Amino acid sequence: MRCASYLYINDSHAKSLPNQKSQLLLKMATTNLIATSNAVRFFSSSSSLGNPNHFLSRRLSQTTHRDRVQTSCCYRKMSLEAVKPVVKTETTGGIGIVRFLRGKSYFVTGATGFLGKVLVEKLLRESPEIGKIFILMKSKDQESAIKRLYDEIISSDLFKLLKQMHGSSYEAFMKSKLIPVTGDIGEENLGMDSETADQISEEIDVIINTAGRTTFDDRYDAALSVNSLGPDRLLSFGEECKKLKLLLHVSTAFVTGKREGTVLETPLYIGKNITSELKIENEVKLASEAARKFHGSEKSKKLKELGFERAQSYGWEKAYTFTKAMGESLLHSNRGDLPVVIIRPSVIESSYKEPFPGWLQGIRMTAPLILGNGKDQIPDLFGDYQSSCDVIPVDMVANAIIAVMAKHGCGNVPEVKVYNVTSTSHAHPLRMGEIMDFSYQHLCDSPLTETTTKVFELMKFHSSLEEFTSSVSKAIRKQERAMKNGEEEAESHTTLSMKGKRKLKYFVSLAKTYQPYMFFQARFDDTNTRSLLNELSVEERKMFEFDGSCIDWEHYFINIHLPGLKMELFRQISS
Repeated sequence: MRCASYLYINDSHAKSLPNQKSQLLLKMATTNLIATSNAVRFFSSSSSLGNPNHFLSRRLSQTTHRDRVQTSCCYRKMSLEAVKPVVKTETTGGIGIVRFLRGKSYFVTGATGFLGKVLVEKLLRESPEIGKIFILMKSKDQESAIKRLYDEIISSDLFKLLKQMHGSSYEAFMKSKLIPVTGDIGEENLGMDSETADQISEEIDVIINTAGRTTFDDRYDAALSVNSLGPDRLLSFGEECKKLKLLLHVSTAFVTGKREGTVLETPLYIGKNITSELKIENEVKLASEAARKFHGSEKSKKLKELGFERAQSYGWEKAYTFTKAMGESLLHSNRGDLPVVIIRPSVIESSYKEPFPGWLQGIRMTAPLILGNGKDQIPDLFGDYQSSCDVIPVDMVANAIIAVMAKHGCGNVPEVKVYNVTSTSHAHPLRMGEIMDFSYQHLCDSPLTETTTKVFELMKFHSSLEEFTSSVSKAIRKQERAMKNGEEEAESHTTLSMKGKRKLKYFVSLAKTYQPYMFFQARFDDTNTRSLLNELSVEERKMFEFDGSCIDWEHYFINIHLPGLKMELFRQISS
């Protein structure tokens, strides 16, 4: 069935690749994709476990490969058949989400990104009677913005349910609702000309900021401009909007820099939970001076080093979370009477249900770690098997955003309100070891390519970087010996080739990048989020589900996320 081929890419899918040359191309392209993908936000929490193989042995006895394929197929089929009429019936009781959405207009940043795109799709699908969605797009002119809107949103397979709903009128519907605006959150006045800004300021009810630079080792000047100063620029624009009811800012659950204990849903601001020694204007000046001082490849290197050093000096691990924290602080100190809410999702991964399971954009988040074993067959990880991994599907984050908008869209937000959209606060959080066990189980059943014949090994966790580096080096040497001389002559080949050295360097770099999150000991409080869930009606909870405690993680990773990851990998290779 077609749905099975989408959700579970097995040997039959691999054989659909034209020939052996395609398989070689796949392996080469996979290497390039993984090597160039940026590592971003990751993990959380820890508690005691016994045997590291506990989850695998227990879960393998409960589930068969055939059952998993059938489950994922039915899941997809139901979601496609669920598409009903265009006009939505207003739910009774609850907080009135559908009623709030009707007729409202929005200004959205980051709409072509992973989360932003899912949010736009959900808004249009659940509320076709919505007003307009003004999308800030980094483009050289309006014509380029229109083309980008069509290429990255209207033509995206993410919107296939909307295409079914509207049929031949789909493009006309989309163009009537989505208005591209040439601009850049990293520039003064959001990069908009005054005439455009004045015009749309008359119509906007809600500003939604999903934009952000999420690379861990980003240039300090770039991260400051978007993650720190960007939200403040939106505040300034919001002050000019005549009927603005709310500014909703998407941050990250890891923004506090805290690695132990409980991360509360409290706003960050300098002088309370950020040291008063931090002066944001000084950080901006420091980054600007460094940008002027250095040139060429050295410029990027020095600015990345500066971001890491400044973050470390104030208690954050990376420039990403540090600059996000400064952005939250500016929202708190400069908002005046403007209603502001902050959403803090944890690790955002592929969709759980909507618009269909397994949708993903980009090789991101946990993918480089999973593919390290699946593609390169390096069964080593620098991390804590027992750590909890706070993952949340992208559609749940989008649903939480919409529910929060409806809750606070009346404009009555006397204080900055924070919502942690996470999954580790309940009694049985997802474990780091489980993710790797699920990946092992899935890749044994369905390798990335049909040329992968070696039996995968269970992931070995290392508590020291030296131990990890040594183990990876041995694994690479073993692979090179087997390819060059065969196992009998293995011991005579002890030096890594240049290619092997590059591979080792990549894995060590990846380990260092993810280190703070692989040993993360904190857990996220979600009192505000759970309180909001309890206010929703039964109908609203079905339409806008964001309860992470209800996720079946085995089903999610084996039947949804990993097949979706493969599909995205093949899509990127073929594009």
